[in-house]
Amino acid sequence: MKGVLMKLLTKSEVAKALSGLKKWKLVGKEIRKTFDHGDFVHAMGFVTSVALIAEKANHHPDIDIRWSKVTLTLSTHSAGGLTEKDFKVAGEIDKL
Repeated sequence: MKGVLMKLLTKSEVAKALSGLKKWKLVGKEIRKTFDHGDFVHAMGFVTSVALIAEKANHHPDIDIRWSKVTLTLSTHSAGGLTEKDFKVAGEIDKL
């Protein structure tokens, strides 16, 4: 999908897509979730798994690592908000 502008989702589409995810929260024009893995090593392993999903989808979250906690933030920067791609990647991450 490189070079293709993604369609921004409407507020109702965002609400519906968000309801299908586990504990992701809407923050402005992004979705965010914090995962706690108990220790740094497991948190880093999780980040590696997220990286593989992101590369496959060509859609990369912002990642904040604080010892055992990893916060992921998704939005489609090129579209200026949330698109279907954000929710697809979030759903794949939730399967980890």
